Amino acid sequence: MIRILNHNHNLNLNLNLNLNLNLNLILILNLLFLLSFTSPAFTQNTLSPLTIEKIMRDPRWIGTSPTNIRWSPDSRFIYFHWNPGAGPVDSLYRYSLSESKLEKVDERSAAQLVTADEISYTSDRSAWTWSQRGNVYYQSDSMAQPVKITHTLGREWNPRFSFNDRKIVFTLDDNLYSWEIASGSLSQLTHFIKSAAPRESRPSQQEAWLKNDQLREFEILRQRRERQDSLQSLNKRLEASDLIKPIYLGDKNLGGLQISPDGRFVFYVLSRVNRAKATVVPSFVTESGFTDNLPARAKVGDPADPQELMILDLHRDSTYGVSVKNLSGIKDIPTFIGEYLELMKSYQKDSAERALRFSNLQWSPEGRKAVVDIRAQDNKDRWICSLDPATGRLSLLDRQHDEAWIGGPGIGGGFGGGNSGWLNEEEFWFQSERTGYSHLYKIHISSLAMTPLTMGNFEILRATLSPDRNLFTLTTNEVHPGEQQVYHLPVQGGQALRITHKTGGHQAFPSPDGKHLAFLYSYSNIPWELYVQENKPDAPPKQITDKASSPEFKTYSWRIPEGITFTARDEAQVHARLYRPAKKTNNKAAVIFVHGAGYLQNAHRWWSSYFREYLFHNLLADQGYTVLDMDYRGSAGYGRDWRTGIYRHMGGKDLTDHVDGARYLAEQHGVNPKKIGIYGGSYGGFITLMGLFTTPDVFAAGAALRPVTDWAQYNHGYTSNILNEPFTDSLAYRRSSPFYYAEGLKNPLLICHGMVDVNVHYQDAVKLAQRLIELKKENWELASYPMEDHGFVEPTSWMDEYKRILNLFNKWLR
Repeated sequence: MIRILNHNHNLNLNLNLNLNLNLNLILILNLLFLLSFTSPAFTQNTLSPLTIEKIMRDPRWIGTSPTNIRWSPDSRFIYFHWNPGAGPVDSLYRYSLSESKLEKVDERSAAQLVTADEISYTSDRSAWTWSQRGNVYYQSDSMAQPVKITHTLGREWNPRFSFNDRKIVFTLDDNLYSWEIASGSLSQLTHFIKSAAPRESRPSQQEAWLKNDQLREFEILRQRRERQDSLQSLNKRLEASDLIKPIYLGDKNLGGLQISPDGRFVFYVLSRVNRAKATVVPSFVTESGFTDNLPARAKVGDPADPQELMILDLHRDSTYGVSVKNLSGIKDIPTFIGEYLELMKSYQKDSAERALRFSNLQWSPEGRKAVVDIRAQDNKDRWICSLDPATGRLSLLDRQHDEAWIGGPGIGGGFGGGNSGWLNEEEFWFQSERTGYSHLYKIHISSLAMTPLTMGNFEILRATLSPDRNLFTLTTNEVHPGEQQVYHLPVQGGQALRITHKTGGHQAFPSPDGKHLAFLYSYSNIPWELYVQENKPDAPPKQITDKASSPEFKTYSWRIPEGITFTARDEAQVHARLYRPAKKTNNKAAVIFVHGAGYLQNAHRWWSSYFREYLFHNLLADQGYTVLDMDYRGSAGYGRDWRTGIYRHMGGKDLTDHVDGARYLAEQHGVNPKKIGIYGGSYGGFITLMGLFTTPDVFAAGAALRPVTDWAQYNHGYTSNILNEPFTDSLAYRRSSPFYYAEGLKNPLLICHGMVDVNVHYQDAVKLAQRLIELKKENWELASYPMEDHGFVEPTSWMDEYKRILNLFNKWLR
């Protein structure tokens, strides 16, 4: 502090006045000097030392990254959501390429915005249509303003050009309607009814006898009856020419509704209503003061809802199904069934076709040919087939089979979703893991000749075909499994040209005209920012946003995790992130973090979705811990064998990878093998439990956050891929569920779980807690969060959870 003393009492009035003014100025400067140590706006070291309270605040303190990147249809503007002022919600922004100008979009303009991904074009791209706020619009090159086709209280959506570009067809209330461009006339094309067909009432025997007797005895009654029947017959013939034939759905659901480019064929998918018993999640802290039951998912093994692909021929007014009986392998019995003798006999006796799902029905550029993606419901087969709509016959183009499950980048899962499309009238492209890695292929529809477009021990993560169908924009990890770089690839194949070059991760968004490339870029310790460049090799990128890292965030020197590999017991190379402490603070203890989701990648070189954990690992390293974060077996980015390495045994190779990681830390980094902790959330919580229960001498303490404790309690889509179903593969569930191994707990365990978790239900934690109580275990605790779902929202919950984790490790590892 500056101290001011006035010891001259003989100064005249003018001197006193000048001195007082100077004193006031000095006092103000002194106050500003003091504030510079307390105000975040002036501080240069607010984050050191790191604390849980600092790093687990509302994440807007870190900065704000742009999201939801889209282009205007004319390729002049890039639109995105952003929150540079750290306000309550994100706002819409746009960047003008011609003016290099970034501006916030007002609310009215934002509500009226239509971007390139929302538009459907005619075959020559001279006209386009879209839906907005439940209404359909049309515009062409020759029109100054769009035409609003519909203006109703209903929701009209998914407009597409059909009838050889003469009409726009859209969906309303699960039926198709058409609007003729030339005349403006509106017509209903389909008449689906969500009920069973009405039954014709039949008179009883008594009623029939009496009626016949009356008509037999009275001539006037007979004459009147004949006239009435004649009029009814005429009316029915007249109505038949105008009315649409109803299609009664009964107890089935309708989906996948679309029309062929020539307007003749309507395709739709029927599935049985799923009557699986749903679960509920009680919510105790509510506005009403009463306990609410939140509707939640069913459990794995819920009844199947097989699908049928149906065709309505509008010319012939006939409906028929697509036959799948000749699909190669449609009756194959999964290999694992061989371990269950009685079940195998049942499968062999039934010899039934497997349940299927249909997706991605795509028409060739000229609209003469169609290809459909078909998946077995057990997700062990994928068939890509051409379809003759006039007969409903399928012709096999490619069958992908996996005894584990079909998956991988660009391939999708049991519900479809794979990258694919037409290159021209004869060639179709798709992705497949046939070499062990996800790559691009094209097939000639007539000759069935298949050509690989990419190859190598890397993955095609994303693929986008240009509007002119001449060029692919690819995102791959060819440079390194932990990098995402963008390439151009001609549709004929050949050498891909690299477009991006900075080390890290890139998410690419080509402009509709193909001339520019917008992309998000980040590095291990740098959050995502938006860039744009010309869409060609060696073009310099221009940064558009700069608010992902706040001034406060930049005051700390965030570590760039060291990318390492270690050798697992089966000689596999495991990629990991390593955080080292300073030599002077190294406490010879270590923490292993287990990422969630199973099929996810975290040992990479871009800004992690686990950013809170990244901040926490910096805090742990500051306190002397070595931190290891690996892409264990089952993680994304390393090909098919790595992806399926956990098939029928979660807690097998994925767990031994972590045990081998602990050994690596002890042998290579001088970590005390008795001072290694483990923690993670969701799947990471599951691995933590399996580690403490089945390898209790490896991990000295663990924190299992929102963990799956019994896989029979989890959902169907994820779990059945890996473990099949509990009633068909009970061995897989028994060896994969921590609940059955709880007796092995020796070292301290912390369980944290949100009580309104609709993903991994709080029931999992409660079930395990009761098991531990009955086993008389004492070295565990359960922290419950009454208002949190699977992903915590409230900063106070994050703070409480991570304080508990830090206290656990400090108590038992240091």
